[in-house]
Amino acid sequence: MRKKVKANRRLYQRTKSDKDLRERRKATYNETKRAYQTEMKKAKFISWKEYCNLAASTNPWSQVYKLAAGKAREQSKMTTVRKPDGTETTSLHETASVILDYLLTEDNGDDNPHHKNIRRAIEEPIHTDDDAEFTQEEIKSTIESFNYKKAPGLDGITGGIYHRMFNIFPRIITTIYNQCLKQGCFPKRWKIAKVIPVTKPAKENSIDPSKYRPISLLNIGGKILDKLLINRITNHLHRNELLTKRQFGFTPQRSTIDAAMEAKLFIAPILENRGIVIMTSLDVQGAFDSAWWPGILQGLRDFNCPRNLYNLSKEFFNNRTAVMTTNNYSIERTITKGRPQGSCSGPGFWNVLYNSLLTLELTSRSKAIAFADDLIIRTRGETVTEAENYTNLDLRKIEEWAQNNKMKFNENKSKVMLMSRRKRREKRILPFILTTKHFLK
Repeated sequence: MRKKVKANRRLYQRTKSDKDLRERRKATYNETKRAYQTEMKKAKFISWKEYCNLAASTNPWSQVYKLAAGKAREQSKMTTVRKPDGTETTSLHETASVILDYLLTEDNGDDNPHHKNIRRAIEEPIHTDDDAEFTQEEIKSTIESFNYKKAPGLDGITGGIYHRMFNIFPRIITTIYNQCLKQGCFPKRWKIAKVIPVTKPAKENSIDPSKYRPISLLNIGGKILDKLLINRITNHLHRNELLTKRQFGFTPQRSTIDAAMEAKLFIAPILENRGIVIMTSLDVQGAFDSAWWPGILQGLRDFNCPRNLYNLSKEFFNNRTAVMTTNNYSIERTITKGRPQGSCSGPGFWNVLYNSLLTLELTSRSKAIAFADDLIIRTRGETVTEAENYTNLDLRKIEEWAQNNKMKFNENKSKVMLMSRRKRREKRILPFILTTKHFLK
């Protein structure tokens, strides 16, 4: 029909000497054009209807749902950002470099005596028994657990390709992973992360580098070894009941509802007895991006991690790199701190690191609980001043832990709530000290 419309248009445009013939050909052209447009609209509607029916039957939360709900996201575009000196970037390459420097925090070696002792301790051989080798069924189930539609890493190998490879060469791939476990070797090729900066919601017009969240695309072979490793470590921790019950995130059969009920069990009796409760919420700045590797390894040693799993974890944190590609530029950085967002072991290793915080000996008036990196301290007292003083004592202990693990709390996102059923008006402004600064609520 399109060819016919174009042919009629050419006949109409080329007819210039005979006015009657020109008018007839013009009418024919308009008629075929209207018929073509009608059929085109009908075909588009039928195609869209078929797509909606097919997508809804396979996945109700597909692109159709996102379009209808207004949740469809535009592709993230890299824009000008502000540099540390206050000026703005002037090229795409400079923008990518500034973003990468901001997103990847470095362990710059500003160690105090505690940090130096930790670094020396993790280099000492660990004298625990080795864990069993990976089984063929264990590796197969791990490979099948990955979504085949996920974007691949730099090698371009998807989960579907790797699954077919395993079906053809199961013994070879099983041997490769067992040799990695036996020798404590995490191949360097599997430690390269392709960083994709994703714009955070409602920050599209900002020029601050914090508007981006880094998503790391890792090679599927390394992700499988990563998941095999953390599954074994998690099994060791839960089998021996080594993790505290105060962590409700990344823990099987525990949720935010359980954390809320735990907080209620502490608060409700105190309020019924006309007491005071101060609830302090602390936000870790950077969280996963600021996780200190020696602190994680020291946590594994404290938990008597099997020797081969510890050695593989130690190698996993060694010589990691990140690459960001923009047009013809490729920028590479060495990673010395944090966990890539998108890795399998990130949540498990975070629980190992955070466990030492949740097991701190706080005052008898306080209890701490956490969901992932969100920490809440509940402190009781007979008066506001008493609860305030005990809260500050505990905050000093928590701040000391943060310094020992090279972490910082975000004062702007840390909040305080005063809870009481007393009818008299309590003072609304409570001074608390965090990282030598005051924040008020």
